[in-house]
Amino acid sequence: MTDDPRYLKGAPVAARILAEVREQALAAAEDGWKPKLVSITVGDVEAVDVYVRNQRRKAQAAGIDFEERNFPATVSSAELEASIHGMNADPRVTGIIMQRPLPATIPVRSMQRAIHPLKDVEGMHPASIGNIVYNELDLAPCTAAASVELLKATGLDLKGLEVVVVGHSEIVGKPIAFLLLSEGATVTVCHHMTRSLAAHARRADALFVAVGKPRLIRADMVKPGAAVIDIGINTERAPDGTQRVVGDVDTESVKEVASWITPVPGGVGPVTVSILLRNTMVALKRQRDLYEASYGAR
Repeated sequence: MTDDPRYLKGAPVAARILAEVREQALAAAEDGWKPKLVSITVGDVEAVDVYVRNQRRKAQAAGIDFEERNFPATVSSAELEASIHGMNADPRVTGIIMQRPLPATIPVRSMQRAIHPLKDVEGMHPASIGNIVYNELDLAPCTAAASVELLKATGLDLKGLEVVVVGHSEIVGKPIAFLLLSEGATVTVCHHMTRSLAAHARRADALFVAVGKPRLIRADMVKPGAAVIDIGINTERAPDGTQRVVGDVDTESVKEVASWITPVPGGVGPVTVSILLRNTMVALKRQRDLYEASYGAR
């Protein structure tokens, strides 16, 4: 990746957020409230090992303890849920991360519901997602919040901005729409039943894409000067047999039209981890406020 100014890179945004998190974490630790994340993996950890190692490294750099708990692939959903309830009750645990994929025998949504909303640092509990509707935005799903942070990094005024979101998943597309509505943007959400996706996309001052279809968005679908936030992660095989990661946007053509475009990799991903850690500090504050309201300040 070159130093092309059109690339909206995640690293500078992530570094700013992590610096803020570290300051908060160190202050909390001095007050006796050391933040701690627990990562849950089930079965084959190799598939998610790179993500877990990255989370651990960033957490430790930010002054947050990180613990990995691996369960065998044979664990039942009842056993896993019981373990989660134990973590919910443990005052030393600030936040819980459920690494995916999970075995087919483990219902993902049930496990997300089992994590107490006060410890839901991924922002995936139904209560966390529902709170966004009421403009309680500080514990939003990490990828959605990271995508909006990148748009804010452009300096564009979000009030009245014409935004199109391609993809309407519960943890990315829909939360992005609500986060941007709260900022005063005008939001259109497109999905697989949308007629004339290109016509909608061309209207956008800011275009978010999260559908898992490589190179879906081409240059002729983008408004000149738009900001394009590519959230897709796809593996593409080159003619020589090598594999590479590409997004949902045809970056090479679109960057000739857009004013900003997030690279894949190197765009939304780094910011997502920093949002996870920022959410951890939000969770810690909520837990601390509840404790002090119940038992008085330490």
